[in-house]
Amino acid sequence: MPHVILKLLAGRSEHQKARLAEDVSRAVVTALDSDDSSVSVAIEEVQASDWTEKVYKPDIIGNMDRVYKKPGYNPV
Repeated sequence: MPHVILKLLAGRSEHQKARLAEDVSRAVVTALDSDDSSVSVAIEEVQASDWTEKVYKPDIIGNMDRVYKKPGYNPV
């Protein structure tokens, strides 16, 4: 039962977030040969000024062994 949490900069429209959640859900179903009813997607919006401290350092740098798609930027 995959549950995906997406963290992104604040300011996207509800339509964009709903479309993103649907696209991610479809990708999970395809990649894992999973049933759509078992997939859930949450979106957490983060202010740009908080990104480094609230996302980049703890979730990316602090968990590099679990980050399968590495970012191409370094705000530190």
